[in-house]
Amino acid sequence: MHWKIIIGMILGIIFGFIMNNVDGGRGFVGDWIAPFGKIFINLLKLIAVPLILASLIKGITDLKDISKIKNMGLRTLGIYMGTTVIAIAIGLALVNTVKPGVGMPEDTIEKIKLRYANDTGIADKITEASARTNAGPLQALVDIFPSNIFQSFVEASMLQIIFFALFVGICLLLIGEEKAKPLTGFFNSLNDVVMKMVDLIMLSAPYAVFALMANVIIAFDDTEILLKLLLYAFCVFIGLVLMIGVYLILVAVYTKKSPLWFLKQISPAQLLAFSTSSSAATLPVTMERVEEHLGVDGEVAGFVLPVGATVNMDGTSLYQGIAAVFIMQVVWPEGLTFTNQLVIIGTALLASIGSAAVPSAGIVMLVIVLESIGFPAELLPIGLALIFAVDRPLDMCRTVVNVTGDATVAMIVAKSLGKLHDNPKPNEWDDNYEEVK
Repeated sequence: MHWKIIIGMILGIIFGFIMNNVDGGRGFVGDWIAPFGKIFINLLKLIAVPLILASLIKGITDLKDISKIKNMGLRTLGIYMGTTVIAIAIGLALVNTVKPGVGMPEDTIEKIKLRYANDTGIADKITEASARTNAGPLQALVDIFPSNIFQSFVEASMLQIIFFALFVGICLLLIGEEKAKPLTGFFNSLNDVVMKMVDLIMLSAPYAVFALMANVIIAFDDTEILLKLLLYAFCVFIGLVLMIGVYLILVAVYTKKSPLWFLKQISPAQLLAFSTSSSAATLPVTMERVEEHLGVDGEVAGFVLPVGATVNMDGTSLYQGIAAVFIMQVVWPEGLTFTNQLVIIGTALLASIGSAAVPSAGIVMLVIVLESIGFPAELLPIGLALIFAVDRPLDMCRTVVNVTGDATVAMIVAKSLGKLHDNPKPNEWDDNYEEVK
């Protein structure tokens, strides 16, 4: 499957470049190719909510011990926060060493400002970030507790769904196994059904990736600006590669598994993360790969991965550290103090918790980070304009890191609890086909 997805990705990139140079090519891709990629993402999002609900409740009831939930939760959050701090530190070390924003020509800054500073997308991100900042220090805590769970399902509010699933699972344990049996049986079956849906949806992945990549390529309409920002983009890319290296070291040292084996097993989820730029959309595939191919017990994967899709944003946090310092190097060099960089670490860590696992959520988080260090409000649109042109390709790369981090932490937690199995047996879409055809 991973080779088919890679081939689809490469062909999509080639096709996108060809259509970029053909009259009417962009319109053709937008009208006749891109919709197939959107359908694929919609299908993944369709099953994400029932999968989180079913897998978390199943995982909790399988534990049969409330104290184990606390143990697993503390380990999971502790490791996620630890890797996030490492990611931000790597980003800050790189950007202060390479200094991609120092010496950028004024004409380049002016061209980027004219092209992007008044973009409605930037204005929307600033407004959204301001609304979050002005909501109060405990609003993030309030947002975890839903007033209407069906509204949470509709809006795909991950933290609220996770809270509800934990609440239901704990209550099922408290009422006793006999009374809980009908409902636990339902969620067990629902979990199996949704995982089978993942198998069926993945059959179309190579074709969907072709459509997604072709659509991404035709969106790049200013290659000159992209080239001007190459050093900044390269700095982010190297940081993300180093973070992948940290994960591979953790896998090799703690779980005693081969890093190459790990990459091979998780690669379909990584490739989909790259294509969709969404941890939430990739979550069903991540869970399938971690549970059925990496050998993580279902009760661990069902808890750690949904939490990670919301809380663990290592790639995004690393990018924020680099982007914030890069912007200051260009338009606000007097703000480059050691104290401000410490504030960046703390704010990026807190902002990553509860951020939306959707494309370009990192821009909103970046605005929050910049505002926390007193970045001048009048320079904010210009600062975001500097990185807006290359945000989508970098968003694709950092989502790969986010998903890889989720899988790594799931393996570490499973290993620490004795829930990591050797020689897992993957389920195929047609396992029971002969019985029902």
